[in-house]
Amino acid sequence: MVKYAQNELFSITDFTKQIGSVINNIKGHSLEKIGILRNNRLEAVVISTGEYERLKTLEESVALNEHIEIYNLIQERKETPLSEYVSMEDMAQKFNIDLDTI
Repeated sequence: MVKYAQNELFSITDFTKQIGSVINNIKGHSLEKIGILRNNRLEAVVISTGEYERLKTLEESVALNEHIEIYNLIQERKETPLSEYVSMEDMAQKFNIDLDTI
């Protein structure tokens, strides 16, 4: 869970009253983020566009790495001789699974 300093939390009312200065503080890097509270519950977070773009790039990188891992796994499995394959029926029998009940 992300921790917030006291000066990083704003009620939605205070945020709307101070939006200009809050945005300037985020843009000027004097604040990293702002947590917006409604009924004392965190509802939204405001971050700089640079931080948002960094997070999106990181997210895309993670997704790409997952795709690469899946691709590599498929390539490995394509090298497995058919004689090493185990049928679903044999696996079900090994683990006492009744295929008719699934």
